[in-house]
Amino acid sequence: QVQLQESGPGLVKPSQTLSLTCTVSGGSITTNSYYWHWIRQPPGKGLEWIGYIAYSGSTYYSPSLKSRTSISRDTSKNQFTLQLSSVTPGDTAVYYCAGGVRASSYNYWGQGTQVTVSS
Repeated sequence: QVQLQESGPGLVKPSQTLSLTCTVSGGSITTNSYYWHWIRQPPGKGLEWIGYIAYSGSTYYSPSLKSRTSISRDTSKNQFTLQLSSVTPGDTAVYYCAGGVRASSYNYWGQGTQVTVSS
């Protein structure tokens, strides 16, 4: 059974870079056809897709966040990481990592981690 776990600071100051790591167990992030996503949910709003890193290492980001987003991976640790730069209070949200077969599938989810942007 594939399991995902987010980790990272719960509080980030405005203008800084938010950095979160997702550790995957029960499966490899390089398994053919699997895509690994970051998704967030601001308070009182719906889910917002941020981007993914594919099994091949290629990445694709939401156009609205692309200029501030970077997703990378460490295959030796079976982890992938989100970096979101120049954060504002509007980036406050519960951040989830998710994975699945094909780019549009979210078969597996982490439990989510609250990130608050505040000085």
